[in-house]
Amino acid sequence: MDKLPYTLGLHPGRLSGREPDERGNTVATFVFALPILAGKEGIDREMLERLNAPGPEKDAYESARRAQGITREQVWHQVTPNGTLAIIVLEGDDLMSALGVSATSDDPFHRQFREFVKDVHGVDLANDPPPDVHLISDARF
Repeated sequence: MDKLPYTLGLHPGRLSGREPDERGNTVATFVFALPILAGKEGIDREMLERLNAPGPEKDAYESARRAQGITREQVWHQVTPNGTLAIIVLEGDDLMSALGVSATSDDPFHRQFREFVKDVHGVDLANDPPPDVHLISDARF
C-alpha cells in the first residue's frame, strides 16, 4: 500500500512513545482531526450513537474494528469559529494496516463507513491524499 489516506498524527504510542492500555498491553495511538461539513454535525453524532448502541450496527462496527486490531476509538467534537472538527483517537497494535483496511476493504461495514466519512467530512478515504501533519510538542510534567 503506497498511499494511506489521512495518516494524521500517527505515533508509536500515546501521542509519542508507547503506553499501556487499561489491560496493561502496550499500544500505538493515532490522533487526527477531520472537518465536519456545515450542517452535518448532527449526522455525525447520530451515526456514532448508533454504532455504540446495542444492535446489528454496533456488532458490525465492533467486529470490523477488532478484525483491524483497533482496541479503542474515541471521537470528540471541537467547535471552532471556522466550523466543527471531529478529533479522532485510535489505539491498537498496527494502526497503519488498520487504516489501510478502512480505506480499501470491500466489507459492507467499511464500504458504508467510507461513504459516511465522505458525506459528513468531505474526505474520500480511498482516494484523497494524506495531509502533512507533524508532532510539534510532546511535553510531560
